[in-house]
Amino acid sequence: MKYAIVTFGCRVNQADSTDIERQLRAQGGQRVDTDQAEIVVVNTCSVTSTADRGARQVIRRIARQNPNARIVATGCYATRAEFDLASLPAVEKVVPNQQKLTLIATTAALLTGHDPTMVDRFGDGDGPCGELISPESTRTVYTLRVQTGCNQVCSYCIIPSTRGSGRSMPVDQVSQEVTRIALEGFKEASLTGVHIGSYGRDLIPRTSLLELLKRLDGHPSDVMFRVSSLEPMDCNKAIIDLVASSGRFAPHFHLPLQNASDQVLRAMKRPYSLDDYRRLVNMVRSRMPDAGIGSDLVVGFPGETLGDVEANLKYLPASPLTYLHVFPYSDRPGTEASRMAGKIDKKSIRERARTIRAIGSDLAAGFRLSQLGGVRSALTIDGGRVAVTDNYLKVQVPMGQPENQRVRVRITSSGEPVLGELIT
Repeated sequence: MKYAIVTFGCRVNQADSTDIERQLRAQGGQRVDTDQAEIVVVNTCSVTSTADRGARQVIRRIARQNPNARIVATGCYATRAEFDLASLPAVEKVVPNQQKLTLIATTAALLTGHDPTMVDRFGDGDGPCGELISPESTRTVYTLRVQTGCNQVCSYCIIPSTRGSGRSMPVDQVSQEVTRIALEGFKEASLTGVHIGSYGRDLIPRTSLLELLKRLDGHPSDVMFRVSSLEPMDCNKAIIDLVASSGRFAPHFHLPLQNASDQVLRAMKRPYSLDDYRRLVNMVRSRMPDAGIGSDLVVGFPGETLGDVEANLKYLPASPLTYLHVFPYSDRPGTEASRMAGKIDKKSIRERARTIRAIGSDLAAGFRLSQLGGVRSALTIDGGRVAVTDNYLKVQVPMGQPENQRVRVRITSSGEPVLGELIT
């Protein structure tokens, strides 16, 4: 069976797709491009209307370019609006998030043409006939989902209704997963979740993200860890101190601000203020002067005034942030924000987004310049042509190292692309 997987959205979706691929390969599947695939799994996102539209466009394109493809749609859009996707050409199955991780079992006849329990296995791994899955089969950095679901009801977010309540992977199971991916050859794991900061609150006995990180800090492997998007109210001094001191965690935080106006934060139901956020990122910068610090911003939220816009313009340019992800607000049906008055017109939203993206470009340029001449630990990707530093710079390097190798890189140019040389 020849298959392809198309993934939209966040690292949680990337982790889900990795699990789906692991199951497909265990059934003897061979990954190919979408125009050659017999089966295409489209793992959708629904965080914005743009994500919905992108999924529909991709499905139509696949059906047009590969009329023989059978498409299985899953993910948040598939959960929120099943019939939107079921009506598209070549979509033979729509699988909601609740069934995503058993997708192969529940669609066995469609995907494999036979009962998956009848496949002969000759090894102890997860690849075809039990072979281990190597980094080249998916990604160089393994995206390890340690948590899913969310109990934090932000007024603009549809994800709690598509992912359900928070559920955590037990600490021992996370440790076992790290052992497995180390055996498969992965050098780095990105720890991710829908609300990773809530990790362990649902477990018995109750635990925390900090306790998980401490456990991983002592894991008997050489896997490095990168913590993905972490809500500001869940990031504390103890976590920052551990990341700064352990040597096992990348000096890289992604801490979504969403808006620098306290009025907008309250309307969004975000449980922190700008002052809270400012103290947090200043603490990260103080403990780790070279850390990468990213953030998400939503512009054009209902009721956002010119004063609220000015709050963003006042805070962001002088902040210690090193890159920004900017999201123009769009209504998500069923959310509280979709029913709010004071909607901002699309032209104004685009202009505000353009302004914040320009600030983000300046912040990124300033951070790149600050790293000029410095030497960083990095992991090679893209056939060894690029190295991603621990503080999240993508550096073009001379050929000479294979992919998935730990190297040291000196930054020799801070432009775009960033250039570097390997230090032996």
